[in-house]
Amino acid sequence: MLKRFSNIIGFDDAPFPAGHTGAVRVVGTVYAKARLDGVLIGEVKRDGTDAARTLARLVTQSKFARSVQLVMLQGIALAGFNVVDVFELHERLGLPVLVVARRRPDMAAIRSALLNVRGGRRKWALIEKIGEMEKLENAYVQRVGLTIEQASSALRQCTVTGIIPEPLRVAHFIAGALVKGQSSGRV
Repeated sequence: MLKRFSNIIGFDDAPFPAGHTGAVRVVGTVYAKARLDGVLIGEVKRDGTDAARTLARLVTQSKFARSVQLVMLQGIALAGFNVVDVFELHERLGLPVLVVARRRPDMAAIRSALLNVRGGRRKWALIEKIGEMEKLENAYVQRVGLTIEQASSALRQCTVTGIIPEPLRVAHFIAGALVKGQSSGRV
C-alpha cells in the first residue's frame, strides 16, 4: 500500500533586491490534505548556511510539529545560495524531504556561480550529494527519505493547477506579498 502524506509543509523564500545582504524571509504553508492549516514565517541569511537549521526549528517549534509528514522545498536553495542541506533537514526532523522545480536547473551555471560565493565548494558538494533532479509528473524533483512512487503520489495529491504543488504555490504567493504588499509572478 502506497503511503499518502496527509500533512505537508511547503517552504519558499521571499523576493529580495539584487544588492540585498542579510536576512531573507521564508514562508512555510502547512496543508492537511487539500486544506491550508497554517503558515510559518522565519528568516535565513542571504547566501548563508543556516537554511536546514532554520527550517527544522520552524517546524519543531510549531504547533504542527507532530502532524507534519513531508517537507517540500521550492528548489534546493533559499535566499540566493543558502543551499538547504536536505540530508540534515531530513535527519533533524525525521521526515522525508521533496525538492520541486518547474524545470531542470542549469547545473553548470549553478556550479560556476556557487564557486564565486563564500563556502561555495561545500554548497556545491551538498547539491552533488543529492544528485540530479528527476523528471516526475510535470516537474523535476530531488528526494530524501521517500521512494519515487511516494514522491509521485505526493505531487499528484497536492497539485491542483499547473505544475507546482499547493503548499509551494501558496508559500510563494504569501512570501511575495510579505515583501511587495501583493503576490505576483509565476511560481
